[in-house]
Amino acid sequence: MNNIYENYKTYKIITFGCQMNEHDSENISGMLESMGIKEAETPEEANIVVMNTCSVREHADKRFFGMLGQFKKKKEEDPYFIMCVCGCMPQQPRIVKEIKESFGWTDIVFGTQTISRFPQLLRKRIETGEKQLSIIENSSEIPEEDNAKRLHKHKALVNITYGCNNFCTYCIVPYTRGREKSRTIAEVTEEVRRLADDGVIEVMLLGQNVNSFRDPSGGDFADLIREINGIPGIRRIRFMTSHPKDISPKLIDCYRDCGKLCHQIHLPVQSGSDRILKRMNRHYDREKYLSIVASLREACPDIAISTDIIVGFPGETEEDFKDTLSLVDQVQYDSAFTFIYSRREGTPAAVFKDQVPEDVKHRRLIELNEHINQSALRKNQKYIGRTEEVLCEGRSSRNDMAWTGRTDDFKLVNFTGGRDTTGQIVKVKITDAKTFSLDGTLA
Repeated sequence: MNNIYENYKTYKIITFGCQMNEHDSENISGMLESMGIKEAETPEEANIVVMNTCSVREHADKRFFGMLGQFKKKKEEDPYFIMCVCGCMPQQPRIVKEIKESFGWTDIVFGTQTISRFPQLLRKRIETGEKQLSIIENSSEIPEEDNAKRLHKHKALVNITYGCNNFCTYCIVPYTRGREKSRTIAEVTEEVRRLADDGVIEVMLLGQNVNSFRDPSGGDFADLIREINGIPGIRRIRFMTSHPKDISPKLIDCYRDCGKLCHQIHLPVQSGSDRILKRMNRHYDREKYLSIVASLREACPDIAISTDIIVGFPGETEEDFKDTLSLVDQVQYDSAFTFIYSRREGTPAAVFKDQVPEDVKHRRLIELNEHINQSALRKNQKYIGRTEEVLCEGRSSRNDMAWTGRTDDFKLVNFTGGRDTTGQIVKVKITDAKTFSLDGTLA
């Protein structure tokens, strides 16, 4: 171990948010472990704590600052403790200002676009004792992707794009992640080949909008899917997130032609009202969205479709909300992430005058979830008696005597069996269905 790290033997990363943040944390873990610093069981035991933050969720600020404040005492008592904050929240100037003014004991603050600089920031903090800040608003740099410490041996997250160019009026991501950048098909496929050689059988391709992937030297997302489909050892290909405006017939054909592409897609709709979709700057309407769903089901009849929906967007009327409910009933989603609209400072929608009252938002969310849950349960009940291939991910969190995993179409299955099958695709007979999961026994 390098001598400067002799007092810094352990780290812990606390991750909030999406798979993009999870993968960023994997990269940070890889950097720390390459320095000889090992992961601690808990933040309390670690010499270095990294909070990888998300600014998308409701009340993100309050939750973040509340957790950050819990480390002040540890910082006061341990002269060798280093507190780091990274992710989406530091990309907002008001957050950095608050950290400086109220949490000035924080050692290192860096953003989503300077993760690769973390080793240098850490070294400089240790060598000089000076606090480090590294924020870039719109970097053209594409991070290295070959040093991650994966959370799982059998599956891996693979970034293919960074940033976002869509500027939906409710969303802070283009301001925190920067403009969109794509890797090359050659870079991504080489990474996937290395992962396959290391035992990975499932890859999740990541981007704020994977459908807009464009290889600078030629080729699109469908071309990338087909390349990965031909890599020996890889058995499942997933991706997220998809923007409906960029779903192409060429990509839909991949569901028919590529045997390793999982029969599942996350296709955020956000609203069923054309008027609200236009205010959200989504660049598609209800008819276009429904035509994409129809085309997907024609190419892959058993495809599972999940979505994101926001209720209470500024100006949403009861009629707009009924349009959302009718779309949900028409599509019959397998699952959905549903959200109450909350303002994000710096986004256009934050200053819209016709904000919806909180009690109305909550009532609509409850009603929407009733529709989603009914659809999800009906879908799941059709699995009872079937035998499904499940990629086992380990012990079930709800039952120490059971295992858990996902089907090809991303159904969560908790199953009993006499042996540890973690990392293997096994056959499971489905015996019961719940709203959010299936139960079964190892066949």
